[in-house]
Amino acid sequence: MSIGLQRLDQAAPTELATTLRNAGIAGAGGAGFPAHAKWGRLDEVDYLLVNHQESEPNYYIDKRLGRERADAFGELFDALLDRAFETIVVGAKAKDRDEWMGPLESATDATVYEPADLPLDPAAEAGIVFAYTDDQYEYGMESVLLRLVAGTVIGDDLPMDHGWIVQNTETLDNVYRTLDRDEPVTYKHVHVDGNVPRHRFLRVPVGTPASTLLEAAGRDPEDLDRDEILADGGPGWCFEIEADPDAFGTTKRTNCLTVIDEDIAEENTLGGDRINVLNAIDWTADHETSPTTLTPDRVRVPLITNPAFEGVVSPSRPVVSDGADISAGEMIAVPADDGISNAQHAPIGGEVTAVSDRYIEIRSLSDESGRMMSEAGRSIYWTWCVECGEYVARPKRDQFIGEKTYVCEDCQ
Repeated sequence: MSIGLQRLDQAAPTELATTLRNAGIAGAGGAGFPAHAKWGRLDEVDYLLVNHQESEPNYYIDKRLGRERADAFGELFDALLDRAFETIVVGAKAKDRDEWMGPLESATDATVYEPADLPLDPAAEAGIVFAYTDDQYEYGMESVLLRLVAGTVIGDDLPMDHGWIVQNTETLDNVYRTLDRDEPVTYKHVHVDGNVPRHRFLRVPVGTPASTLLEAAGRDPEDLDRDEILADGGPGWCFEIEADPDAFGTTKRTNCLTVIDEDIAEENTLGGDRINVLNAIDWTADHETSPTTLTPDRVRVPLITNPAFEGVVSPSRPVVSDGADISAGEMIAVPADDGISNAQHAPIGGEVTAVSDRYIEIRSLSDESGRMMSEAGRSIYWTWCVECGEYVARPKRDQFIGEKTYVCEDCQ
């Protein structure tokens, strides 16, 4: 059960949700919730809110994607308007409009609302709307942004209960890549900031160790002071990483890795252990605005994107074993049988060196093991039928259409 962009208008919500689940799409920021849980309720909503706020200082992930991939977003929005939504609202900051938003506005032929014009009435609109807000950090929170741009107060409800799906820009880019190219999520955009010699903006495989990110920013992970902490997230919303830097694998929601003085972090810790050092530190130093791709020789892929939601969200179930030889993009864990769960895929090719109920570790090999499995001639451990969505172990090669598309015997 896998659908593409061209037949999105014919797809049932269950088909779309299964496609996003099999691709392993999770929120690329914030809670990191599996995206299919939202899109499975597609017939209950009328509006899509694109959270393009990027409130953290020195963040350029969504702004860069919106500018560089404007045509892709235009194509995705057109397909979604044909199938799912009456109105798509892009919530961005007015301060970013001149430098960053021109290509996306042009590609979408959008109606524009300035801050003084908000809130808008989504029922009175059709198509794509840009809702520009003032520069306030809190506007990056989906409940605040919904209230600001559309006057929708959700309280303790979910946005879907009020007719909205909310996703940030990087998540929607992953949705596009899945629907257009059948690509699973294997890479993440992430910044490195704080007590590092050089701010970095990187594109890295999911599971890249924090130690590798620190080294890229000029910090030896072995030399972190005892009075410093390492945090997952940016200055306004981050949480201390208790694990050793070499044991923490970049998650699908990790937008930033931040090194902070321990005493400053303690003084600025809020409820739920959230750290907010926006005003405690000067963030105006030089920073990168374009990403550099970094490929480590080892990844540790988390089986749950955000452990804080475990119980509602279930870790993925590994389907590879220690010592297995796998290719980049291969499915290495399937969704759990209970709870909300995602598939996971190999971000790099190589050998599986550790499997636990929390992560799968892969080390690259020197024999070009990142080639497609069909080219390398090795076995494919798991795949799924593009017609019914059933997971299949050790599929027969004669049931593949082309290199990657599998159809089970019952659907042929």
